[in-house]
Amino acid sequence: MGNPRGVPRDFGALEKRRFEFVRLYERGETQAAIARRLKTVPQTVSRWVKEYQAGGKDALKKAGRAGRKARLSESQLDRLEKLLIAGPERLGYETPLWTCPRVAHLVEQEFGVRYHEGHVWKILVRLGWSPQRPTGRARERNEKQIANWKKHVWPRIKKKP
Repeated sequence: MGNPRGVPRDFGALEKRRFEFVRLYERGETQAAIARRLKTVPQTVSRWVKEYQAGGKDALKKAGRAGRKARLSESQLDRLEKLLIAGPERLGYETPLWTCPRVAHLVEQEFGVRYHEGHVWKILVRLGWSPQRPTGRARERNEKQIANWKKHVWPRIKKKP
């Protein structure tokens, strides 16, 4: 079953739960009672028993991180964020907007690491950036006339106050 999408696993808490199993198992609790107490299925407790009997408490230690290792180190991510703050004009783009293809180009140019444009957003989210779109506004826009219209005309034509 696992965690819901996007929710990271807490490896420390999982290891703590397995060590709680060891304490209960050594105390003589049944596998069914341990499963109920630790809110897990009996099959998991059975697997823990086999691992514990084969390798002791060390067999139940956390395995470490899951998944592929990141291709950019923490220092490279810090440097990337500084480059992003400097703006895309630095790379020769005409507009001050970061798009995923532009960020992918920056990462490849600066760090020699190729990312698919569709996966760059994961790096940006990790850095705390969020997708945003600039609001399109006409150059001829008259803010005073808009404020006047909102204050005087709109309340007159609106059906409910």
